[in-house]
Amino acid sequence: MEIWVNPACAKCRSAVSLLDEAGAQYTVRRYLDDPPTAAELEAVLGRLGLEPWDITRTAEPIAKELGLKTWGRIDADRPKWIEALAAHPKLIQRPIITADDGTTVVARDPETVRSVL
Repeated sequence: MEIWVNPACAKCRSAVSLLDEAGAQYTVRRYLDDPPTAAELEAVLGRLGLEPWDITRTAEPIAKELGLKTWGRIDADRPKWIEALAAHPKLIQRPIITADDGTTVVARDPETVRSVL
């Protein structure tokens, strides 16, 4: 299992605590220090069944600078969004957990974290 975290994020710390309490074996990826590639983002989005704009933190200052709220949200726009997420990992919603069976979730609440245990 792998979890993408930002240590400054309360939801990330909560997810890690829940994994620890459950005795789960996992690898932490500090995605701000080790940003995912475009290919990794594509793979995670495929497992999540989501589009890049679905996991984008549009309230971040960089999102406002880039004007993300005005970007299109159709298939033709996907590469631009993925490029932005890869270049600015702070835009990625967190935490993201990928279980060993390939199940992947954006673990924003305890129930979602528990769903991959």
